[in-house]
Amino acid sequence: MSVLRWMVRGVAHFGSRHIPHCSDSSLSWTTGHVRCVSNHWLLKQTCFCGTVHPHHWYQTTQQYYHHKWPSRLPQKSRLLSDIHKFYRASVSTKSSVAVDKNSGDQNKKTQPTFAADLSLDYGLKPTLPQRIVLKCPKTLRAYLQLMRFDRPIGSWLLFWPCGWSIVLAATPGSLPDIKMLALFALGAIVMRGAGCTINDMWDKDYDGKVARTAGRPLASGALSMFDALVFLATQLSIGCLILLQLNFYSIVLGASSLGLIVLYPLMKRVTYWPQLMLGFTFNWGALLGWSAIHGFCDWSICLPLYAAGVSWTLIYDTIYAHQDKYDDAIIGIKSTALKFGDATQRWLSGFALAMVSSLVVTGYNAQLAWPYYLTVIGTAAHIGNQVRTLDINNPSDCGDKFRANRHIGLLLFLGMIGGTLLKNTDLKDIFDISIFNKS
Repeated sequence: MSVLRWMVRGVAHFGSRHIPHCSDSSLSWTTGHVRCVSNHWLLKQTCFCGTVHPHHWYQTTQQYYHHKWPSRLPQKSRLLSDIHKFYRASVSTKSSVAVDKNSGDQNKKTQPTFAADLSLDYGLKPTLPQRIVLKCPKTLRAYLQLMRFDRPIGSWLLFWPCGWSIVLAATPGSLPDIKMLALFALGAIVMRGAGCTINDMWDKDYDGKVARTAGRPLASGALSMFDALVFLATQLSIGCLILLQLNFYSIVLGASSLGLIVLYPLMKRVTYWPQLMLGFTFNWGALLGWSAIHGFCDWSICLPLYAAGVSWTLIYDTIYAHQDKYDDAIIGIKSTALKFGDATQRWLSGFALAMVSSLVVTGYNAQLAWPYYLTVIGTAAHIGNQVRTLDINNPSDCGDKFRANRHIGLLLFLGMIGGTLLKNTDLKDIFDISIFNKS
């Protein structure tokens, strides 16, 4: 099996796991062929091979759907439409003629090229953000895909530490500042988009060699580096305007995270711990949310919360990295998934213990009431189930486990609101108020 065939294995289209193979003038595919045994989970699939052509695919693809989803066989017209779409977008062949000056012979060499479209990976039932992206003009669609608007999970994971900190900073017995939550939510969308743009600019050449990322706008050529640079400047300008709505302490604190955002994509080239750098970056909001309310950080609360967030990031991003570990090993990208290997579950269990312990310390220092601790128990059970059932050799399972972490963020957010609403007012404050009323 050639390196090229290994690199492009696992390209998803219309929700399947077909494995493409290059030949001189066409692209063939399989779901479990002998040529693809580098991923042993593929052996669980039935092997069907054929040439990629819309009129030749239906019967084979229909068998695949019967094999994987016996009760969800798509309509023939819909399936053929998806196949035509994939065929037009993924396979284009151009020929060049090489002339041998010594013999005068002309040897025709055909070079297969791939103009992948990320929308092909949306499946038969796109999510709401993906449907919005699909309805946009082609150029606008490329910019939205560059900032990952079609995959909002990253924005959720960036927002939740901010939301937790804002809730903890609220006055006992009251709800968090809704305007501040909305401002940070907008900031999470913009700055996550800026971070993805920076990441894709650094990784343009690497992304083209990885099956899952080959369709990204910069790697596929849909946008140029200059386009991305202008778009990045626009996003950072909007992020700066949002930051300027906060107090001076928060402006300085927020601006100091820009270095982490820029350096994170480089870490995967020099260390097997880029997920740790991502944790430092993604959870900066745990510090910023409190300072935005009070104008300073209560380190006895903010630091344990920050540590919990970093541990959480190490969990979900290690799971995420297992999707690309084979490609990463080929092109020289480092990750905790490669470092931990088969010991991943033991490492994730340790990170889970650190996260839960930090959450307990946070709640104790913030004097939160019992609803918060119930959600911490629920969080521990949720993460424990993720770690216990994780199949690190199944990219689909890793992706599902990664996306499930948005529920953990929401669970803790609701628990913190309940714990703050039922939090007892300090006895000294009650005594002072009673003395004031008597006087």
